[in-house]
Amino acid sequence: MILAKHQSTWETFFLSAYFEPLSQVLKRELLRVPFFGWAFMLLKPIAIDRDNPKAALRQVAKQGQERLDQGAWVLIFPEGTRMPVGQAGKFSRSGAALAVNAGLPILPIAHNAGMYWPKTGWGKRPGTIKVVIGAPMHAEGEGPRAIADLNQRAEDWVNAQVKNLEENP
Repeated sequence: MILAKHQSTWETFFLSAYFEPLSQVLKRELLRVPFFGWAFMLLKPIAIDRDNPKAALRQVAKQGQERLDQGAWVLIFPEGTRMPVGQAGKFSRSGAALAVNAGLPILPIAHNAGMYWPKTGWGKRPGTIKVVIGAPMHAEGEGPRAIADLNQRAEDWVNAQVKNLEENP
C-alpha cells in the first residue's frame, strides 16, 4: 500500500514506473481523457466516482484487495486531488483501511514535484525533484481506531517531509 503526496502530474508517471506492477486509485473522469485515459486503462486502475464517497470506499476496499492479492502495489493519493505547493489536504482513510484490513503496511512517499511541475498550467521549471520514501508503517491493532491512527501517522510523516523538501530544495 502506497500513500503519496499529490502535487503534480509528475508523481503519477514516476510512481507508476518505479513500483511495478501498480494499480492506482483515480477519479474515473480521467479515463475519458483521449489517449491519456486510454493508456491509464491498461494499468488496471481503481477508477472511483468521487461524487459517491460511500460507494468509492467500498470499491477501493474490494478492488484494492483484489489488486493486492494479484501481487500489485496499490497507490492512493489520500488528499484526493493535487495540492498546490505549501498546502496540505486532509488524508482520506481509505488507504489506511485497505492496509489494516489486508494486514499490510503503508509505504508513505513525499516529494517536491509541485515546485517544478506546478498543479496548474503546462509550464515546467528547471530543478531537481526530490523523493523521500519512508519506512513501512504498520498498524497497531485492528479496527477503526487502528485505521485512524495509521492514517494520522502517515499524514503527519508525509506533511513533515514535504515541508522539509519545500524549505530545503
